[in-house]
Amino acid sequence: MACYDVNKGSLEEDSFDGAVGGELSSCALAMLERERESLLSPSETSGTLILSNSASLQADVPLQGYDVEFDPPLESKYECPICLMALRNAVQTPCGHRFCKNCIEKSIRDTGQRCPVDNEMLTEDQLFPDNFAKREILSLTVRCPNSGCDDEMELRHLENHLAQCQFATATCPQCQQFVRKSHLEEHTTVECQRRPVSCPDCVACFVYEESELHEQQCPFANVNCQYCEMDLIRDQIESHCDTDCPKAPITCNFSTFGCKERMQRHDLAQHMQEFTQMHMWYMAEFLRGLSLNGSTPKSLWANGPSVSSEDQGAAASLSSSGGLRGAAASLSSSGGLRGAAGGGGGGGGGGGGGATSCASAQPNEETQRLREMDGRLVKQDHRLRELSILKETQAGQLAELRSRVSMLEDTVKELEAQQCRGIFIWRLKGFSAHMRNQEAGLAVVEHSPGFYTGYPGYKLCLRLHLQTPNALRCSNYISLFVHTMQGAFDGELTWPFQGTIRLAILDQGPEGQHHVEVMETKPDLQAFQKPTIQRNPKGFGYVTFMHLHQLKQRAYVKDDTLLIRCDVTSRFDNMPNREGPAVQPRGPEASVSRD
Repeated sequence: MACYDVNKGSLEEDSFDGAVGGELSSCALAMLERERESLLSPSETSGTLILSNSASLQADVPLQGYDVEFDPPLESKYECPICLMALRNAVQTPCGHRFCKNCIEKSIRDTGQRCPVDNEMLTEDQLFPDNFAKREILSLTVRCPNSGCDDEMELRHLENHLAQCQFATATCPQCQQFVRKSHLEEHTTVECQRRPVSCPDCVACFVYEESELHEQQCPFANVNCQYCEMDLIRDQIESHCDTDCPKAPITCNFSTFGCKERMQRHDLAQHMQEFTQMHMWYMAEFLRGLSLNGSTPKSLWANGPSVSSEDQGAAASLSSSGGLRGAAASLSSSGGLRGAAGGGGGGGGGGGGGATSCASAQPNEETQRLREMDGRLVKQDHRLRELSILKETQAGQLAELRSRVSMLEDTVKELEAQQCRGIFIWRLKGFSAHMRNQEAGLAVVEHSPGFYTGYPGYKLCLRLHLQTPNALRCSNYISLFVHTMQGAFDGELTWPFQGTIRLAILDQGPEGQHHVEVMETKPDLQAFQKPTIQRNPKGFGYVTFMHLHQLKQRAYVKDDTLLIRCDVTSRFDNMPNREGPAVQPRGPEASVSRD
């Protein structure tokens, strides 16, 4: 952060990103003014006239004549024979010809010491100024070169007109388009397609024309589930559809055994209940194939995409386990049937041995056991689905309640900010942790909650910096700034904000020797204009408000808390006098009475 002379104690406009607005020195300003005059004034010998916004001045190229539109057209006697434009700083040769001073000097140096018109011998020493022609040319009438402007004036007055012409244009530093100077600020902040913006969800920075692309890719953007329309962030959609969405399409748990039905997740329990007999038939056919040839039927893999890799793995385990014992193990590992695997495993195991040894002799007994086992599994699965649906419903209700609580908290904070009536005390807790970070050379920047100057009133907030030990000229200082914020009454107020602001770090000891500064707003600064985003990036305040070693001299920090008071009196706020301590500007004896 740029810093200022401690002895000055001056107020400065400051940018949130750390670039403190300052002013050029008087010497630098004088140099720039002289350079501007030399480049613009048609009355100086080294000058040039800026005639269009697209023209660029090269330092190593000699200046030619005035390239302007004269009305009436320029007479030939006032044209330079070299550049064919109106004579600039006209000089005359002994042979009676007129040239621009720079044009003839360059011609003599580059092409030889001869007159370009009649080839007479000519040196630079023989040239003499033609002040009569110069006065005549400066008195000629010209038209403003700015598109849309129809004004006419003498050539000598063109510079002053261009400085004030409402049709003058400038290049946008972001998109390089030509924009009227009067609209340049609005263009760069509101209209320019290359203006910098930040994502409100992930805080990433990009140019405005890439906003649509970023919205399609932002991992924290709010999107709706394509099945249930639930509002989620993009990173949650995939897991939501895979595990939670009640309307996402899924396959039947018996797809491993041949069921090809697909349904929404919340319909799975009903499907399992209605098609129990069909599922049992599928499983019996599957087990019969295992009993007859000891291998997995090819039809298991012919179910296409409805059979997942997990189901294929479960079926493979059946072929390696053999019989009903393998079927029970497979069912215990498949979705929806896991909870009942323990209850049906024993019966399945005993039946498996019988199915292997005497499948043809006892088919009815094996089928009965399978039906009993499937009945228990269906009941358990149905119960699990009910609990899952109940959990999803409760989760949705809980999310809605949390959203309402968050909205209520924001409303309460806004109401509290409106009730402070311009007197705000910021309790900065955990100050020792901030001091440790400062001593370690880490940036410490804290913003206060927003508060209003009245009801209705302007919304402001404070920003505190703890300058690091290696900061230039302001090391180990507390910097304190005020920012305007977008508030509920901005449309009813007069902008820019004007008034008096009193900042104080409160002494929490019995003496109450507060450290106080009083400042008046400056309407011409960006910091007090109507904010176009939630918080104005420009702030106004003190880079060297208080040195950190002064905190130890009095009880400024108590219970690890620093108290900062801001008392704002708006120039248009007709509220009665508020109660509070009388404040005085900074000084060796500055103090205020206790509250």
